[in-house]
Amino acid sequence: MSWLTDDDEDDDEFDESDVRVRPNPKANRPRTKRRPAHDDAQTARVLGVDRGRYTVLAGEDGPDEHTVLAVRARELRRTPIVTGDLARVVGDLSGDEGTLARIIGIQDRSTLLRRSADDTDQVERVIVANADQMLVVVAAADPEPRERLVDRYLIAALDAGIRPMLVVTKTDLADPVEFLRHFAGLDLRVFTSARGAMPTDEIGAALVGHSTVFVGHSGVGKSTLVNALVPDAGRATGHVNRVTGRGRHTSSSTVSLRYRSAEGAGWVIDTPGVRSFGLGHVDPAHILDAFTDLAEAAEECPRGCTHLPDAPDCAIIEAVASGRLGPGAAGRLDSLQRLLATFAEH
Repeated sequence: MSWLTDDDEDDDEFDESDVRVRPNPKANRPRTKRRPAHDDAQTARVLGVDRGRYTVLAGEDGPDEHTVLAVRARELRRTPIVTGDLARVVGDLSGDEGTLARIIGIQDRSTLLRRSADDTDQVERVIVANADQMLVVVAAADPEPRERLVDRYLIAALDAGIRPMLVVTKTDLADPVEFLRHFAGLDLRVFTSARGAMPTDEIGAALVGHSTVFVGHSGVGKSTLVNALVPDAGRATGHVNRVTGRGRHTSSSTVSLRYRSAEGAGWVIDTPGVRSFGLGHVDPAHILDAFTDLAEAAEECPRGCTHLPDAPDCAIIEAVASGRLGPGAAGRLDSLQRLLATFAEH
């Protein structure tokens, strides 16, 4: 005999929606691995990084263009975010004092300039993203120019798919002809600068429509050049130690600055001065490509040629010895072989 009445038997059966669940005492919302789509995220350019805070440019090229301070989302804690990145940003994008937006993603990068501590170090340091040009700044004197360091900049640029250019400053102190002979035959645009004769218009025209990263040894006048191109940049300038011949570090962080002229606009990315530029991250096969004329001669080399001094029947060595590649080719070959030998050792 059932204690249920006929009316009870006709009632709908209970389902899970009828069950009352006590709230989680630690959090009223259940934990989930699903993340919001953030369809309202805006794209903003990362202008600079300072102790975990990112200055980004929202509304770029629009009437409401302004800077916003942002932090990275927790899920990006292992993702490097660098100057030049195009970030997806949500939250308070007003840019008002005391507000913080949040970076929840990074768009695919077109280029990535990197360096390592030394040639044997496989741990790379990301310098800048999405640059399409590099301007290498070197002084004709005070401090003395270093061909090998410039070679390394060129290789890093080529490996990243960035077009390199060169400016020689302080040409009023020394004639750069002998130094520039080292780079004869390379696909490299060269500017020269002297006290009272800085080619800002010529260099500026090359910056329009591009994102150009400025690199160079400390004390070569890089910050002075940046301030001349971008008057409100306010980059600190220093001097060269008369005893050591070394420049003093003045720019302590990488920052993107807007270049404007009557011809158009571009981006100047100023980086801290460095005294070394490791290439541990570079594919050795790309090194030869930095030396355009040598690479053309290498097409006649036997398969597997190392291009090192003891390489048999190396077409590059033969072309340099015959003088076919010009008087500066011997120095370029020496630089190439030094770099290739470094990679051959590990």
